[in-house]
Amino acid sequence: MAQLTPYPFSSLVRRALRELERNDAVFDLPRARFFPGDPAHDLSVRFHGHRASSPLGPAAGPHTQMAQNIVLAWLAGSRILELKTVQVLDELEVPRPCIDMRTIGLNAEWSQELKLPQSRDEYVKASMLIDILRAQGAVPLEDGFGDTLFDLSVGYDLKGIQSESVSAFLRDMKDARETVDRLRKELPPEARKFRDLDFRTALSDTVTLSTFHGCPPEEIERIIEYLMREHGLHCVVKFNPMLLGPDETRRLLHDELGYTDVRIPDGAFERDTKWEQAVDFMDRLGGIADELGLTLGAKFTNTLIVENTSSFLPDSEKEVYLSGSPLHVLAMHLVRRFRGRFGDRFPVSFAAGIDRANFPDAVALGLTPITVCSDLLKPQGYGRLPAYYKELARRMNEVGAADVDDFVLRAYGGAEDALDRCNPDPGTRRRCLHALAEGGNLREAAGGELFARWVSEARLGNTEHYVPRTVESGRYAAARHSKPPMKIGRRLKLFDCLSCDKCIPVCPNDANFAFVPPESEIPIVTLHRDGGGWKWVREGAIALEESHQIGNFADFCNECGNCDVFCPEDGGPYALKPRFFGSRRSWEAFRDRDGFHLHRDAEGDTVLGRLDGSEYRLTVAGGKMEFVGAGFRIAFLESDPAGTVSGEGPETVDLTPCFIMDSLRRGVLDSPQINYVNAPLEGNLVP
Repeated sequence: MAQLTPYPFSSLVRRALRELERNDAVFDLPRARFFPGDPAHDLSVRFHGHRASSPLGPAAGPHTQMAQNIVLAWLAGSRILELKTVQVLDELEVPRPCIDMRTIGLNAEWSQELKLPQSRDEYVKASMLIDILRAQGAVPLEDGFGDTLFDLSVGYDLKGIQSESVSAFLRDMKDARETVDRLRKELPPEARKFRDLDFRTALSDTVTLSTFHGCPPEEIERIIEYLMREHGLHCVVKFNPMLLGPDETRRLLHDELGYTDVRIPDGAFERDTKWEQAVDFMDRLGGIADELGLTLGAKFTNTLIVENTSSFLPDSEKEVYLSGSPLHVLAMHLVRRFRGRFGDRFPVSFAAGIDRANFPDAVALGLTPITVCSDLLKPQGYGRLPAYYKELARRMNEVGAADVDDFVLRAYGGAEDALDRCNPDPGTRRRCLHALAEGGNLREAAGGELFARWVSEARLGNTEHYVPRTVESGRYAAARHSKPPMKIGRRLKLFDCLSCDKCIPVCPNDANFAFVPPESEIPIVTLHRDGGGWKWVREGAIALEESHQIGNFADFCNECGNCDVFCPEDGGPYALKPRFFGSRRSWEAFRDRDGFHLHRDAEGDTVLGRLDGSEYRLTVAGGKMEFVGAGFRIAFLESDPAGTVSGEGPETVDLTPCFIMDSLRRGVLDSPQINYVNAPLEGNLVP
């Protein structure tokens, strides 16, 4: 559809509650302490998490814009939810396809695809649904583990951020009472008990600033000061990898990692903030933050501008944005340089090539939040996430760490050196080293003030330990990331495929889904004029050989192309599989695309269909079917179609589209599995 359409709040709530009732997708996350000072948590998550698209961390979250993704991220364990960047220009034309994950990550998108009021509503809907899920009690949570932080992201220049529309968005996120009260009235009957719930209305007081590549440093400084002084927001500055400078960036990328085919245009460095400029304004802004009692942080990093040499992304895009494994190395080197200059003065968040193996290392460096993206665009999608926690738990258990701060101290064996840099008195030093050697409580041994300094020094020491190894290990080298996903040389068609289901979890918006048709074949039938009636001629059948089929919910599909990348067959599931529109208006608005709109009410079912550019309407009510197309109107009984045909039309009428639409109607609307097409239906879908 190439344009995201928000899902009605009533339908979103209905789907969430039904998913939880069915309890058909469970994550068992290992016991680990995810927040310093919190008790250990044993969390099982249910909600089709394997189909979601949003990132996860011990205190991390997605960079997303759709309510369902935010909720899925929360259910999978995310607690700091990084919301996708909003800006005053909220009507964008994004090239399609826009994501290329065949080897390393490349993309051609950079902002939200919703209007500002829609973004506000999506974020409020997500927050309210999280409150409902907590109140409903279906998700087992330890005390304190339901706490959630929404981190806003805004861009891209001061004029836009100062505009009334963006300012109103920021005010609404700090006080969302009006939106909450409006959405409260939309709760479906099965959720009526939550209509008086004390929903959170202060959604966020933190914001990450994402600016254009090439935004002047003085502009960045003015924006952050404005956000702190005028809106009272805690702020994070998101830096670009060009901050390393052209020589160091190209040395790491080309000489050390071997990505010689990745070309960075000189202009990307020339128009971007320089290192000393960044140091100067962070120093000044840090003083303002202290003055106002606010927090200022740094984030590493934005994506890297590179020349578009991809054979997948549109030729119209001369420059695209690199992410994934090579960006991890560049961003970590910037973390090292930043901490070398500022120590642990500013909190550092991180988003660059996080995966299962390096996730614990990012935790050991004290980075938070840790945002995961590229890795979750690969096969299994959210199904990759339990391995993150298992690996973190394994690493923590390996060194005997009880919580995150304990892990920071013990992760790389540098705790003694970090302690000595704090200059404790001899008695305290002996007590701390004894606790360290015997697996004792380091916090109690050191005392609160020293323990905080000790952990801070360990973060810096761990940074010095880990960053050089991102190059030395070879795991981020080009040779490890040069093999694209396998293709078998066969083209997709409307029905049947390998049924590997890879397209479902790799979709960033959960647009692809599986359904089971009610029959194993669809008849190929032609009606021929026979005097005053019709002759029914069956000319074969479309065999449905697989146990299930794949559909695409067009309202959530922005045609990014990621399912095409990982599908073993050619053509792209988003383009060639049955496409379902959430409303008649959206079906009518995209007449250049084949697809269907299904509607069910007390009177019966209606299917609007477009196949090979031809439009049809099928209505089914009281056992009677009526099929209408260009120049014909045919009716017959479901129980005896061949013997009850009537209607008007030309000499021949092809009924095959009718039976395709009927199969889709029953397969999707009557499915025991919840999908975004049947979720809005009232009552139980299956007796």
